Amino acid sequence: MIGMAGELASNGNTSANTLTEDPGRPARADRYKWLALSNVTLGVLLATLDGSITLIAMPDIFRGIHLDPLDPANSFYLLWMILGFLVVTSVLIVSLGRLGDMYGRVKMYNAGFVIYTLASLVLTVDWMNGRAGATYLIGFRLVQGVGAAFLLANSAAIITDAFPANQRGMALGINNIIGVSGVFVGLVLGGLLAPIDWRLVFLISVPVGLFGSVWAYLKLEERSTPKPARVDWWGNITFALGLILIMVSVTYGIRPYGGHATGWSSPRVLGLLGAGALSLAAFAVIELRVREPMFRLPLFRIRAFTFGTLSTFLSAVARGGLMFMLIIWLQGIWLPLHGVNFTETPLKAGIYMLPLTLGMLVAGPTSGYLSDRFGARWFATGGMLGTALGFVLLALLPIDFSFVLFALVLALIGVSMGMFASPNRAAVMNSLPPQHRGAGGGMNQTFQNSAQVLSIGVFFTLMILGLASDLPHTLASGLQAHGISASAASSASHTPPVSVLFAAFLGYNPIEHLVGTHALASLSAANHATLVGRSFFPQLIAAPFRNGLHEAFAFAILACLVAAGASLLRGGKYHYVEEVPEPPDGVRATRALANGAAVNGESLDPGAGELARTTTAEEQHAR
Repeated sequence: MIGMAGELASNGNTSANTLTEDPGRPARADRYKWLALSNVTLGVLLATLDGSITLIAMPDIFRGIHLDPLDPANSFYLLWMILGFLVVTSVLIVSLGRLGDMYGRVKMYNAGFVIYTLASLVLTVDWMNGRAGATYLIGFRLVQGVGAAFLLANSAAIITDAFPANQRGMALGINNIIGVSGVFVGLVLGGLLAPIDWRLVFLISVPVGLFGSVWAYLKLEERSTPKPARVDWWGNITFALGLILIMVSVTYGIRPYGGHATGWSSPRVLGLLGAGALSLAAFAVIELRVREPMFRLPLFRIRAFTFGTLSTFLSAVARGGLMFMLIIWLQGIWLPLHGVNFTETPLKAGIYMLPLTLGMLVAGPTSGYLSDRFGARWFATGGMLGTALGFVLLALLPIDFSFVLFALVLALIGVSMGMFASPNRAAVMNSLPPQHRGAGGGMNQTFQNSAQVLSIGVFFTLMILGLASDLPHTLASGLQAHGISASAASSASHTPPVSVLFAAFLGYNPIEHLVGTHALASLSAANHATLVGRSFFPQLIAAPFRNGLHEAFAFAILACLVAAGASLLRGGKYHYVEEVPEPPDGVRATRALANGAAVNGESLDPGAGELARTTTAEEQHAR
């Protein structure tokens, strides 16, 4: 993780996009921008796809390494298989974006492709079983996350360097939406490949990664101007430590503690949260005093950047846990109630969520293109309001819903997310000075990834609390009604709600695990068939699940509405001005002194007004 060098440039700086007088250059530049978009989008697709492909494949992975994911003692491995990838990318992405500013964005991006591909290959050769096998997978998933962080940290900056300002919304829209869609495509791929062999969910990335790596090294060009700087070691260390401590506390917070359904009151979690907060507070103090900080706080004087990044954070908080809730709803309840075997629910859950992906694929590039002409403000704000409406409609659906209505609501959420994500990303990147696009884009991505981890913790906590209020009584009475003894039913009812939630998430029927084979063997054939059948467990948890689902959706609705308000405050259409006619020397010196620009090679601090300037579409056109 690296500190930031130099000072923010004035509007007199020339973009790396500026064409020379070479008559062959415009056509070549036009071809290059599409090549860059294609390769970078492939890299982002791989990075986001592997963030979700393991979710659906988890039952097959744990069966393959002979580890019971429903054992409360093994919940650590399950959670870190899911969250470890996101934690690593969240911690590293700002620093790797700044590395791109310092040593070349393409160089850092290419290194990410190689790291990612090698880690994917190593993940396929896990020869160990049990907890050792799980630890091996988690370790190299973290390495894979490092490669993904290299890719994600520099992708938006490479596209911004390659495209002119009036086309970035469309280009970043395509890149961003295909990246977000990769999360849901990963669900389908995981469901298809894992039943064949769980190693295929990692192996599939290897040939694509090799192709992308060679393509990137041969074709991508460095369009930025790298500026080496000193390392802000204390800023990097305190930032990484703070994020890691807080995210680790999330994984312990959703696990049971003592007699509590969650662990948020445990000394360990409170200690981790407190230490993480202190570390981030120290980071903020360091960044205000160090000469070359890692986190360039003056960027937050740019109104479009500040409110765009805040909107990014809030939208990710709202939707980060959505995928998990939908998977639990489909795999644990709806699909078994409709006659699907538990072993077949992972793939079908991924397929049934495709309307969400299709909605994003349609709306993302379209809204990005339109935002190039009209600005991001109303598209992004409308997208968040539409997403809030979608959550309201999901909350109104019965647990055993009509799929047509469910698909229409998912499509609405997908379209709304696409309307927000593409214009918002373009507006954030357009607001940044060229030499700080890597760091600024990394800061934006860090807020997004961190919010996703926090959102998963919040959603799971609300779901667990909802289950804990009704599940013990419902489970005990339901088991006794079908012949299970009072003592066995009472023991099963004390199962931590998180284990039941994980069973639904993984597509397991946990009844045999809860009551034991001996208790089931003593039942009549009819009762035995009922308890291990497809409908008993889903019907049993439907009402408690609905309580938790409504709490989670209420939280998401609130986050979407606040995100819409933040988006509305971003101001009018704004592009950081990269080219202006060179004025006479006297005028240039006067402007430089007023605005903090460079005079005779000496860099001065820019004024807050220059950094925060927001222009309307009409004013920008007049320029």
